[in-house]
Amino acid sequence: MTRIALRAISENRLRFRARRAGGEACRFALRFLMRAERGAVAVAFAIALIPLVLAAAASVDFARALIVRSNMTDALDTAALSVGSSPNLTQDQLKIQAQKFFDANYREGAAFGTVEPLTIEITEQKVVISTKCNVPTLFLKFAGIDTLAVGATSTVVWGEIKLWVGLVLDNTGSMSDSGKMTALKTASKNLLATLKNAASHEGDVRVAVVPFSKDVNVGSGNVSASWLRWSEWEAANGTCVCYGWGCGWYPPTTASACTSAGGTWTPSSHTAWNGCVMDRDKDYDVKDVTPVSAATDFPAEQYSYCPETLMALTYDWDALSGEIDGMQPNGSTNQTIGLVWGWQALTQGAPLSPPQLPDHTSRVLILLSDGLNTQNRWDGNGYGTNSAIDARMQLACTNAKADGIVIYTVLVMAGNSTVLKNCATDSSKYFELTSAGQIITAFNTIAQEITNLRVSQ
Repeated sequence: MTRIALRAISENRLRFRARRAGGEACRFALRFLMRAERGAVAVAFAIALIPLVLAAAASVDFARALIVRSNMTDALDTAALSVGSSPNLTQDQLKIQAQKFFDANYREGAAFGTVEPLTIEITEQKVVISTKCNVPTLFLKFAGIDTLAVGATSTVVWGEIKLWVGLVLDNTGSMSDSGKMTALKTASKNLLATLKNAASHEGDVRVAVVPFSKDVNVGSGNVSASWLRWSEWEAANGTCVCYGWGCGWYPPTTASACTSAGGTWTPSSHTAWNGCVMDRDKDYDVKDVTPVSAATDFPAEQYSYCPETLMALTYDWDALSGEIDGMQPNGSTNQTIGLVWGWQALTQGAPLSPPQLPDHTSRVLILLSDGLNTQNRWDGNGYGTNSAIDARMQLACTNAKADGIVIYTVLVMAGNSTVLKNCATDSSKYFELTSAGQIITAFNTIAQEITNLRVSQ
């Protein structure tokens, strides 16, 4: 369950238990009075029960105060984050915006009292928003207490964050042109340095790197992984023993051709696999569903332009830098598979199995490409743009955003891309660059944005 759902259940239980406690205490006292055989005993006991009855009834008022404070805190968090992520507004505009967000998220009605206007303090390091409310009492007023004062504060701090980032980086052949790969490596290392410095504690910020071309390289060390499927690989990699005219001058090089020619096909050992996987079966190719069957597994492929092995989520900054250094441009473009593996790197469970997501952690994908989609498992020739691949890409983007992933997209020296523009979480997170050097500027901008905020109190 989500934190909000759990809090709602807790609030309902508080209401129920408080009402029940007060009601049962009153009923018990009345029953005793009715059954008492001697009036003096009944009166004496009734007087002794007064503190108990008042305490039980007062629990209703204290439960109401706790409910107000819980809802007030949630609404303040939302308001503070909205202010912190709007650096270009004036102080007056920020105050109006904060009040608007608070009012939209605070759920308790007038019966729980009137919340005072927000108090906002904004400095270069943080945003502090607070408010209070005098909650009317139902039972304590008989003891002369008409209201209970409730207050809450939310603080948003710049530069202290918990963040998971997936760098999904184009390693196709065209990235060798115009200094694009060199600029990408510089930009990526600068971004890593910013992320490292933003972490207040070790592990607060973690990064995964997913180089992609037509395929993604998950590493030949995973050859025994249960989530791999070998049927396609074995059909394309092996030896054909074939005799007769049907075999031609050279033995067939695929299982189907070998069998058709009357030969015997023997698949190669899986140890010859270079680590590449292609798109999963549709529609698992655009989802992050955990692999649990042949249909949901990842098909191995011996792609000749297999990119650099991806790096799962880590805060080993030296290893991440080495991963960036190892990237080499080759192959055709399939942005969909890169995006999906970046998403999987930020999702619990197989195949990459990151740790449990900490509370208040943002998940961000940064996808950079210098071209349009040209080839995937089913469509394209590796040269011309293919609309069918774009359609798969759009589905993957929609699904990832629905899962709470914040997506930045960067297009380098390729005109424009509707699918990449639509893939970004909003228009401000889409970058259309006209030179390789702009990659460094774009990544610096993204790094500053994603390390900007967290709720600290």
